[in-house]
Amino acid sequence: MAAACARTLVSKVGWSLLQRPAARRPGTGTVSYLLGNVSARGSRRTYGTGVHRSTLLSSLRAGGARALGCAFLLGGGLGLYQTVKLSVRQQQHRAEEEEEEGGTKAAGRDLKLTLYQYKTCPFCSKVRAFLDFYGLPYEVVEVNPVMRKELKWSTYRKVPILMVQDGVQLNDSSVIISSLRTYLINKDKSMSEVIRCYPELKSVNDSGKEVTEYSNKYWLMLSEERNAETYPEKGMQKEEMKWRKWADDWLVHLISPNVYRTTGEALASFDYIVREGKFGAFEGFFAKYVGAAAMFLIAKRLKSRHNLQDDVRQDLYKAVNDWVAAIGKKRKFMGGDRPNLADLAVFGVLRVMEGLQAFDDMMDNSKVQHWYRRMEKATLEHEGRD
Repeated sequence: MAAACARTLVSKVGWSLLQRPAARRPGTGTVSYLLGNVSARGSRRTYGTGVHRSTLLSSLRAGGARALGCAFLLGGGLGLYQTVKLSVRQQQHRAEEEEEEGGTKAAGRDLKLTLYQYKTCPFCSKVRAFLDFYGLPYEVVEVNPVMRKELKWSTYRKVPILMVQDGVQLNDSSVIISSLRTYLINKDKSMSEVIRCYPELKSVNDSGKEVTEYSNKYWLMLSEERNAETYPEKGMQKEEMKWRKWADDWLVHLISPNVYRTTGEALASFDYIVREGKFGAFEGFFAKYVGAAAMFLIAKRLKSRHNLQDDVRQDLYKAVNDWVAAIGKKRKFMGGDRPNLADLAVFGVLRVMEGLQAFDDMMDNSKVQHWYRRMEKATLEHEGRD
């Protein structure tokens, strides 16, 4: 600002000099006085041809004043041009920085994420599917399911837990997904501000056990404008929320009865769990054999609790066929050309059965295969990143 004011003053001085009369006497102004002194001292040596001294002085003063005035104007103009040019560059730079900050947040690169999980947990798999699809970098801490020493710092003892920088802790798979998606869309909100929209609700269930639930867990907390951009067609938001809830309340309860359907399948499932999880040697042996037997019995109880058929595979086939029918033949995903949060939730739940007999049977005896392979590609290639 000071430089700009100085250049403006110089320009004004130069213009006033140009407006002065050419024949002003020496001593009436600083510029004329300086030019007069120079002319007086050098006139006889320089001009020895008999030209009248006063005429030479008058001409020199007039020409010198105009020349100096032009110089002032030229200098001021160049200074003003450079000032404007610099100001424009600074504004462009600030705009680029703001755009880069927005782009960084939209891509989630400003987040430092650490996921505490069991790899074979369907709720943890849901979170990984979301993070992978949107290309969000994250570290994984595999929790020992017996001792859970990795969670001793937390009063919340379930997985998944997602830690964000500045000590922000996100619990519950659906809350993690909803709050992160809200954050990526709402560029003007911090993660701490977003998570306040999903308050904890503690209650006691019918068994007398305290349980924790979360308000708004299937909602994205967006302004009307952002909401309209995210869900441009009528019914899209309601459909997404309905099927996300379906994945938590129904689909996930079909996993255990199917992967522990027989003693052989239970043993194969626990072999996979031990291989992929974090167990000590004794814990692994104990989990594989004792755990397999226990889960075989628990699966029978779950079948009764959820009113499943004797052949629980039929309930699994029907569930995924209902899902594919809801997508329809005209859409690649429930989200249209790109997966939405319901697609990611269903995919995450089903993915934990990969490598087991239940998964192979599902792919062979239902209509879910083509959608599943599209989802697999979308998450592996981080198609939501752009």
